[in-house]
Amino acid sequence: MLSCLYHIRGAVILVVLVFTSLDAVAQTQQPALAGETSEASKTGSITGRVVNEGGQPLPDAIVSVRAFGSTARGQTAITDRDGNFKVSGLERVPYLMSALMPAHTTPPREPDGTQATQYRVGDSVTFVLIKGGVITGRVTTAAGDPVVSIGVRAQMIRDANGRRLSYQAFARDSPTDDRGIYRIYGLPTGTYIVVAGGTRDYSRTGVNAFDTDVPTYAPSSTRDTAAEISVRGGDESNNVDIGYRGEPGRTISGVASGTRAEQSGFNITLTSIAEGGSQWNTAIYQEADAREFVFNGIADGDYYLTAHSFLQDGERAFSESRLIKVRGADIAGIELTTRPLGSISGRVVLEESKATECNEKGSPVLAETLISAWHNENQAAKNQPQFIWAHGAPARADPQGNIALKNLAPGEYYFVARFSAKYWYLQSISVARSAAPGTKTAQVARPIDAARTWTTVKPGDRISGLTITLAQGAASLRGQLALGEGETLPERLFVYLVPAEREKADDVLRFFAVPVTPDGKIALNNLAAGRYWVLAQPAIDGAQSPLTKLRLPDATETRAKLRRDAEAEKNEIELKPCQNVVDFRLRLNASGQ
Repeated sequence: MLSCLYHIRGAVILVVLVFTSLDAVAQTQQPALAGETSEASKTGSITGRVVNEGGQPLPDAIVSVRAFGSTARGQTAITDRDGNFKVSGLERVPYLMSALMPAHTTPPREPDGTQATQYRVGDSVTFVLIKGGVITGRVTTAAGDPVVSIGVRAQMIRDANGRRLSYQAFARDSPTDDRGIYRIYGLPTGTYIVVAGGTRDYSRTGVNAFDTDVPTYAPSSTRDTAAEISVRGGDESNNVDIGYRGEPGRTISGVASGTRAEQSGFNITLTSIAEGGSQWNTAIYQEADAREFVFNGIADGDYYLTAHSFLQDGERAFSESRLIKVRGADIAGIELTTRPLGSISGRVVLEESKATECNEKGSPVLAETLISAWHNENQAAKNQPQFIWAHGAPARADPQGNIALKNLAPGEYYFVARFSAKYWYLQSISVARSAAPGTKTAQVARPIDAARTWTTVKPGDRISGLTITLAQGAASLRGQLALGEGETLPERLFVYLVPAEREKADDVLRFFAVPVTPDGKIALNNLAAGRYWVLAQPAIDGAQSPLTKLRLPDATETRAKLRRDAEAEKNEIELKPCQNVVDFRLRLNASGQ
């Protein structure tokens, strides 16, 4: 999810995918009744408002709505003078939404948020936008003369929570004026580096006098010694000047090819792998019958070079990433061959409950169910550029429950299911692979518990047999953390539910985690019935999302330790099928302090 410059059939398309998930701007959401929507009603609307941090309406803001997993452009709406919007004619599928306004950005993302919010037809949403930060300065030559019309780019390297970014780098740019002055505005809170010139200048099309130069970082540095600028929303960082070095760079050239006849051309992506900062990408386009691709203005350093192309039905092909070491000389003759990425297909299955308490409870709308394949981040850090993981988008089920996860880079995956139905829970995830060719039987192999083990995807794999089972009978828990006199809530406090039955101790999907709100409230949904230990503790190992950390296939020891801690506290609750507990109270004891 990096900013990349793609030259497609001679045109240049600027792609800036902001590091924050689109849900970060949505501060309040009033959903439609979960599981009560009739599939007979084919279309509907999403309404809402866009306001500033003071709650004042923002007229003429652009609200974008796009179906999850879709490559189509989606729909947009413009807010009226009161900040209101309405997007109509929407099919009943899950949507991504965002609100845009010049010079504004989204509030800093919560440290525990990892998933983009899923919006549904019938939702009423309030988006909050804040004034972005500003970086401004002057670009001059060694003689002090202004450098005119050079592109200057601010690239985030750490987010508002101080986390170093890997492949979700946010970047924004602006050319200098006749005085050599640039001004980049609308920046989210975070830490940035600022760079002038080179092939990573995204503000222009065509050839520029600075394209063959090595980029110069503020104040007058290479990437290794670049100044880091802290930016806060609404503040302005002045005098971030750049002494432009104007040093000629090296070239990297070669040719890309593919194994599929329908490939019409190739995007060639060059990725830096410098330590201490986010990866950056720059990309050029090679026509299918072109003799070579060429990158100019490359500084000495280590890079990955990757080719990819678009296939039919939204699929993509990638080459292996080649490690390139530039050391004072041009590099030529590189050959890259693309192969299709992997895919996983299967079904979402609904299992109804026989409990009388669950009679006439609404079922999930299959077309609103979203399945994601999340890669093993420990493996992802090894020997490849990070942007390749951005291509495996979540998949929504069709009305019959069929799902197809496409464009999965080689690696290990586990699965996340998101659905809207109050009285249903995720019961199991399994993958059944067919017997190996040449065996005596064509029977499908015994299903593998994909919640407890990673699912490995190799280049070109076509894995079928994924089954996501949603079961009726879920309970919910609402309550309050009870504080004693003089007690205060610790930062990033979570409430964990851990299975109390020993036969469920290894059931990954029976572990739950939810952040405690600043006023001490607790809310957990879609809980399988059964007995649980309840425990309040800070976030596990400082993880961005404790629930994600808790449910990783290789987090066995983490779950075991949490279960030991919870059992020692002996706060037990038993949840019945389709029960709604609304007055639960939990004491904050030594474990949560």
